[in-house]
Amino acid sequence: MTEPDPVLRLLWRHRVPAVADAGARRGPRPKVTLDDVVDAAIELADRDGLAALSMRGLAQHLHLGAMTLYTYVANRGDLVVLMVDQVLGRTTLPGHPADLRERLEQVARLQYEECRAHPWLLEVTGVRAWLGPHVADRYEWQLAAVEGIGLDDVEMDQAVTLLVSFGTGVARAEQAVRAAERESGMTDAEWWEANHEALAEVMAGHDYPLAGRVGTAAGEAYQAASDQRRELDFGLGRIVDGLLAHLASRQPGRG
Repeated sequence: MTEPDPVLRLLWRHRVPAVADAGARRGPRPKVTLDDVVDAAIELADRDGLAALSMRGLAQHLHLGAMTLYTYVANRGDLVVLMVDQVLGRTTLPGHPADLRERLEQVARLQYEECRAHPWLLEVTGVRAWLGPHVADRYEWQLAAVEGIGLDDVEMDQAVTLLVSFGTGVARAEQAVRAAERESGMTDAEWWEANHEALAEVMAGHDYPLAGRVGTAAGEAYQAASDQRRELDFGLGRIVDGLLAHLASRQPGRG
C-alpha cells in the first residue's frame, strides 16, 4: 500500500493539533521554525525567482547547516508546496460583492494581483499545492462567488478555472514584458523609439494596412507595445459578459 505523502502533515500542521504535536521536536528549542524556513524561501523567491532558489542557498540565508535544513523539509519540491500554500495564506480574502459581475471579476483580479506580487508563482509546476489549507480556503472562496447563480457543480469549477486562468495569463504576459525589459535594459517605449526608423526601412514596400492602423492606434493609447491592465479589463469584461449571457439563456422563456 502506498504511504501518504508526508508533506500533507506539514501543510496542515496549524489546523490539526495532533499533526502539530506529532511534529514537535525533542531537545533544545530550534533557532528557527518551519514557518521561518518557508517565509525565508518566499523572500528569496520574491527577490531572485524560483529557479534561483536552492536548499543550500536557503540554508546559508538562514545561517543553518545544509543538513539541518533537511530536518525541517525533506526536499525542494516539498518546500515549494509549502511556499505556495503559505504565500496564499498571507492574502486576506475579501467579502464577495452583491453584484454578480463584480464577484466574478474579483476572482480573476485577485489572482492577477497575487501573481504580480509573487511572480515566482507563475513558475510553479508539477506540485500538488492545492492540498494545503490555504489553497483549500482559496478554492472555497472562489466557489462561493459562483454558488447559487445557476451553474451545476462541474460548471462552477469550470467557471472558477476560467477566471483564475485568465488572471494568471495576463500576469504571465506582464511578467514576460518585465523580463524583456530587464534583459534589454530598455522599456517597451524606449525600444520602439530606438527601432521605429529601422522597422520602417525593413518593412518598406510591404503592405500591412490593418496592422499599421491598429498598431499605431494601440501604441498611442498604450505608449508601449501592450498594456496588461487594459487587457485584463477588456478580456475579463468579455468573459463575464459570456458567463452572464450563458446564465440568462437558461432562464425560463429564453431559447
